[in-house]
Amino acid sequence: MTPNTMKAVGLYRYLPIGHAESLMDVEIEKPVPAGRDVLVRVKAISVNPVDVKVRSPKDREERTPRVLGWDVAGVVEQIGPECVLFQPGDDVYYAGSIDRPGGNSEFHLVDERIVGRKPASLDFAQAAALPLTSITAWEGLFDRLGVSSDPAENAGKSILIIGAAGGVGSVATQLARYAGLTVVGTASRPESVEWVKSLGADYTINHYEEFVPQLQAIGLQQVDYIFCLNSMEKHWSRMAEAIAPQGKICAIAETGGPLDLLPLKNKSVTFVWELMFTRPMFRTEDMIEQHNLLNAVADLVDRNIVRTTVTEKLEPIDAANLRKAHAMVETGRMMGKVVLERFR
Repeated sequence: MTPNTMKAVGLYRYLPIGHAESLMDVEIEKPVPAGRDVLVRVKAISVNPVDVKVRSPKDREERTPRVLGWDVAGVVEQIGPECVLFQPGDDVYYAGSIDRPGGNSEFHLVDERIVGRKPASLDFAQAAALPLTSITAWEGLFDRLGVSSDPAENAGKSILIIGAAGGVGSVATQLARYAGLTVVGTASRPESVEWVKSLGADYTINHYEEFVPQLQAIGLQQVDYIFCLNSMEKHWSRMAEAIAPQGKICAIAETGGPLDLLPLKNKSVTFVWELMFTRPMFRTEDMIEQHNLLNAVADLVDRNIVRTTVTEKLEPIDAANLRKAHAMVETGRMMGKVVLERFR
């Protein structure tokens, strides 16, 4: 190692996670911040389904190591000349952008407009579990579905969160509860039901069974909002039945093919996508809203309204442990988040 290089975990080939070269310990150049970028000393990271998707087997090779990782908590090391939000020494957390190198490295460059202050009440590992899922949940609920943040305006309104025990669902459940909605989360195992209820869900139903009869059994004929976090094509007809007239559906997971929107027509249902990378990827004028919402989530955490969603922790940050974490996420049965901390 030299002063101009750093440790990282990257890939050259896109391989099954059981392969020793699917993720490798590498040494790469340490970046230098310019413009509004901050250079962050990475303390902890988390793994999301997007990491697994990007890394999944495909017929392509990289000439230089590709570094993944879109959940970071750390300390600002240096700032670019145009930075106005942070100073060296600030504790931060963020997800980054899909079109830039990820954070599975000792140091990481990120635009300050998508970085938030780390919740003061959390350590770095606890904070690293939150950025990507918090941004997705917040944007999905408040920007895409248009849910009011005022509980008084949501009295009598309900939301169905499909996949409530996962990373995004774990945060969305807490935010929806905070917003005053009646929260129905889907979960299919006793442990995931318990997890979702512990996060504030009023009710749980099984996503492997028809939705409407289960909703009726808990006193709901239909729901005003649906936030679908997985397998949209499997749930499409059930969502169309369960959504109320003039209701709204938001989804984050890609489909295997086209979906028929016609079942939503008679009810005048709104359907929207949420991708938390949209703002940084397209450098939208409101890109700084991710900075603002991460700070808002940090405030909710420090007020004990939202809690971290760590359920698994690995140490240190290296290729072997990242392969373990990817394998956990690949099962599709993760509750909460898996976090890694500390480079050796």
